[in-house]
Amino acid sequence: MTVDRVDTVVCGGQVVISNHVSNVGIAIHGEKIVAIGREELLPVADRYIDVKGRFVLPGLIDCHVHLDKCDSIGLGSKAAAYSGITTLLPFGTYDVESDEDLPTAINRHAEEVNSQAYVDMGFHYILANRPAILKSLPAAMDMGIKSFKMFMTYKKNPTRFCSDDYLCEAMELVSRGGGVMQLHCESGNIIDYLENKLMEEGHTHPTDFPLSCPPWAEEEAINRAVRMGEVTGCPIYVVHLSSEDGLKRIIRAQMEGKRVWTETCPQYLLLSDAKMAEVGPLAKIGPPLREKDGPHQPAMWWGSKNGFISTLASDHSPYPRDLKMPGWDNIFVDAKGKPIPYGAPGIETLVGLAYSEGVVKRGLPIWWLARVMAENPARIFGIYPRKGVIQVGSDADLLVIDPNGDSVVTAMNHHGNSGFSLFEGWNIKGSPWMTLIRGQVVLNQGKLEQKPGYGQWIPCESPSMPVGGPIT
Repeated sequence: MTVDRVDTVVCGGQVVISNHVSNVGIAIHGEKIVAIGREELLPVADRYIDVKGRFVLPGLIDCHVHLDKCDSIGLGSKAAAYSGITTLLPFGTYDVESDEDLPTAINRHAEEVNSQAYVDMGFHYILANRPAILKSLPAAMDMGIKSFKMFMTYKKNPTRFCSDDYLCEAMELVSRGGGVMQLHCESGNIIDYLENKLMEEGHTHPTDFPLSCPPWAEEEAINRAVRMGEVTGCPIYVVHLSSEDGLKRIIRAQMEGKRVWTETCPQYLLLSDAKMAEVGPLAKIGPPLREKDGPHQPAMWWGSKNGFISTLASDHSPYPRDLKMPGWDNIFVDAKGKPIPYGAPGIETLVGLAYSEGVVKRGLPIWWLARVMAENPARIFGIYPRKGVIQVGSDADLLVIDPNGDSVVTAMNHHGNSGFSLFEGWNIKGSPWMTLIRGQVVLNQGKLEQKPGYGQWIPCESPSMPVGGPIT
């Protein structure tokens, strides 16, 4: 596309392209990037946005988000917009008890996005332990849903925990439709046994929780996931990797040429099981926070830096405090025997922590952030090159980071309903200064310029290989 005049030129900043930073401008016409180059060579624009002294990244994606427990599509997308994220890929839900099919749920969610969302949104769907839902899976894939999630754990939740034969049946259908299967890899049978044993022995304090989910339970489930991927021909995406044990098994699979990819999250990069003593059940997440001074946290940083861990996501899964607080008495179940919920909020701290802790504190190049939160999630979940990259023809989704911005994490200033953050009081260096989504400014120095419904539903295509190799 050649134009003599464009709508917008973003100029003066350091633009993050692929594996380097370049001092170029970006010309935008309509919703697309139409030219990248020296400012004097770009077309004349109706509007110039001067971002001197700041980084310009491709719009960042949070590819692991739950909005069904505490936050809505509208509220979750608002939180994302304020945090500097331009695309969300949450898990859609459907009414299990009434046997709602996937196409019905997809149409409902598309309408909600187009009327409530501030940012663009594609969707994954969790396949519950309801074999009937598989009947509508091929139709869902034809509608632009190419990624699904299943649980190998949570045995006390019969709609979540899936047997290996059911997993294989679903994976075969996903493979046939050109999709990718996300798996929560922890051994449900082992964890259920350990939970029951700990309760029988009276070890039910929050600090006892990590004992029920040892690192080897994650590695054991990953090993089964890899083998089931071989049998079914299905690409595997291991969500929220937390252990060195699991990372080693994934590296082995990747070295064998298997389509096995993984993500980690800020909580596994930055927090430890010491948080359980501090905030108790608020820090009950799955997999658990690993031991302080153990090998797992350094392994997650190493795996991300060296390209074995493809993405960084929040696993935003907030619950109201009142549902979690009984966990002070018994971290496993409440007085009625109902499991204490897993999960914590994460959308609003993801970008700030990744930049501050990864780029500023640990010296990772800025294109690490563009790789793990833009290009690779877009590739794996089938929205590349529409999203995830700054190149001609892509959506004009941009994040401008001010490296001199400073803030402190305070849940009081967040927009979700959970009312807490595991990172309360953390100092953040660098801040989102501006975002553009499809050529229009959404976040502008802490204020939103678009209304609910600006965000669009995004159909997804089949996965492509993420970028790997060391970040240099």
